[in-house]
Amino acid sequence: MTTPAEIITTPASELKPKTKLTGKVVKTTLAGVLVDIGMEIPGIIHISQLSSTAVKRVEDVVQVGQAVDVWVRKVKADRVELTMIEPVGMDWRELKPELILKGKVVRLETYGAFVEIGAERPGLVHISEMAHGYVKAPGDVVKEGDDINVMVLDVDRKKKQIRLSMKAVMPKPEEKVEVEPAPAAPRTERKRGGKKGKPQAEKFDMGNETPSEPEPTVFELAWQAALDRAKAEKAAKAKKGKGADQAQDEIIKRTLKNRLPTT
Repeated sequence: MTTPAEIITTPASELKPKTKLTGKVVKTTLAGVLVDIGMEIPGIIHISQLSSTAVKRVEDVVQVGQAVDVWVRKVKADRVELTMIEPVGMDWRELKPELILKGKVVRLETYGAFVEIGAERPGLVHISEMAHGYVKAPGDVVKEGDDINVMVLDVDRKKKQIRLSMKAVMPKPEEKVEVEPAPAAPRTERKRGGKKGKPQAEKFDMGNETPSEPEPTVFELAWQAALDRAKAEKAAKAKKGKGADQAQDEIIKRTLKNRLPTT
């Protein structure tokens, strides 16, 4: 803890906002408190900065001669403005996307984890931002009280929302490269009567192959059979008619040859 004597040699102009000091109340007024912080210029605490809750009377919080812990708000030429409300580690204006911070998990929900990062309120790590792979439940990755590293994704000051990511600060998993299997060697078969253990490769004569004719359909087969029957019947009739004519000619010849001569 810093005492006034320890900061006497520190110029007020070198004080930074949020610097913690210890002072002594030397005077109280309706508007606030005058504090000796061991410097050439006094420290002033406005009544609104005495507590995070509303204060009606200064004397309800501090008394003259009381030692108090204070933090620097602003440094001016004639005074140092102080506060007894411990400032947050990160102001809204300091929160920027891609800023990497350390935080502590303070609450788990089904949709993610709330992480204290020293800001006005905790930030949310959505379940989809907890790991590179699939996460069934936030409790599978973290538990309350865990210290983790996070990256700021987005800040909505009006809604007081801070979106954080855990996987953004994790190394990406290596992509697995699938190797295609080598093509199988052509199958060989042994020549009958050949020596054992000396298979001969199959021989293919692609150049002498001729395309096979398409097989006739059932309709085409029936049609061809009908044509064949019609040709056979026509040929039979023609042969039968030719035989009858020959027989008739033989009868006439024999009749003429055997007939009796006339006187």
